[in-house]
Amino acid sequence: MSIRRSHRRRLAIAGLVLLVLGVFQAGSAFAQGDSAPDPYALAINTVWVLFAGSLVFFMQAGFGFLEAGFVRARNVGNILMENFIDTAITGISYWAIGFGLMFGAGSAFVGAEFFLLLDIPDTYAGIPTLAFFFFQFAFSAAASTIASGALAERTRFKADLVYSAIVSGLIYPIVGHWIWQSEGFLAQMGFWDFAGSTVVHSLGAYVGLMGTLFLGARRGKSFGKNAQGIPGHSMTVAALGTFILWLGWFGFNPGSTLSGMAASDISLIMVNTNLAACAGAFVALALGWWQSGVPQLPWAFNGTLAGLVAITAPCAWVTPWESIIIGAIGGAVMYVGVYLLERFKVDDPVGAVPVHGFGGVWGTLAVGIFANSSTGGPVGLLHGGGLDQLGTQAVGVIVVAAFVLSSAAIMFAVIRATIGLRVPAQAEVLGLDIFEHGLVTYPEFTNAFSVPAEPKPGSPHARPRATSAQSPVADFVGAGGDK
Repeated sequence: MSIRRSHRRRLAIAGLVLLVLGVFQAGSAFAQGDSAPDPYALAINTVWVLFAGSLVFFMQAGFGFLEAGFVRARNVGNILMENFIDTAITGISYWAIGFGLMFGAGSAFVGAEFFLLLDIPDTYAGIPTLAFFFFQFAFSAAASTIASGALAERTRFKADLVYSAIVSGLIYPIVGHWIWQSEGFLAQMGFWDFAGSTVVHSLGAYVGLMGTLFLGARRGKSFGKNAQGIPGHSMTVAALGTFILWLGWFGFNPGSTLSGMAASDISLIMVNTNLAACAGAFVALALGWWQSGVPQLPWAFNGTLAGLVAITAPCAWVTPWESIIIGAIGGAVMYVGVYLLERFKVDDPVGAVPVHGFGGVWGTLAVGIFANSSTGGPVGLLHGGGLDQLGTQAVGVIVVAAFVLSSAAIMFAVIRATIGLRVPAQAEVLGLDIFEHGLVTYPEFTNAFSVPAEPKPGSPHARPRATSAQSPVADFVGAGGDK
């Protein structure tokens, strides 16, 4: 009995020694950077990117709740429908065209392969190409959704479908190719944007800004010193959306490492992201409190988001102290942006342009001021890099703004001239929920009623004309044109 016990003990010790040696050899192989990918590292990196991509995808819910909270009750269903369908449209357009234009090899300006995900390699950027595609699709969805908030409460639903497809399939991928594909001309110039202050956020804001200029202000919106704002219907819903976006950013920024093995980098980026959000919230709230005499929730929400947008570009190359400064300035820049839009009578119901546009520009420039990479990345002004990096960042900001604004202008001009961009005036009074979708989001709490979709004339299901009490509403549902 004792002999058997001793034999088992020897076998266990030998197995333990072999296991330790095997782990040591695997770790040594990874550390030495062998050309063959370490299967354990590949698995960890893949799971990390898919998990981070799922957090970014969940940001669509955050955008939906935030925008729903900032619009009036009669338009909640419409803005939720836009956010939901934007995601679906982006999935198809980015799969069919966008991914190839963005990451396919081609020229310094556009990619020319991987369309419909055909002929893709097994891996891209060190992870399975399909995992990389999913992560990038989530980014593309965020870019196209940002504009919907700026265009809220007066945009035709079919116009939203068209511009979402164009932004995610063409405009966003082209800019992404310039910056995030190694042969892109801005990347070759040395322009850096770690997770998308310009590629995602400023781009979405530029589209939204141009859309608001084509649409004009909402009915009843006033400007000037004594103007009364149009309050959103639910700060509860907006708060939930802000928290979801804050959570999603922990996939947005750290996930852009594309490596679950980069423990130190992920930890730094996570902390930087959170601190910038906190600083942005505090500064914007304080400025709004000073101006109005009371602390107001919308300033805190958008200050948080502006801090997050600002830290997105430099998050991997700055210290926690610097991230607080960047986020705080982001909140202040957003605050100034809101009043600039009011001054120029630009109606942005949710503050998308000040948050993502002004915050994105600041975050991109912050790379040229605060960045301090030790691995061949950017080195900013405050760390001995001189003005070169800041100048390159400024050039990138100008180039992207010029391209996106001009492309969006052409896009919205064509949409307005063909299918129509703005709903009729009666629809804004009635509410887009009824006019566009035949529904009421809050039937118990709003003085409105649902209008079922009317079959086309001649259909076997067509009903007699509605009674006189209902006919004006039915006429509104069937109306069209920018009036």
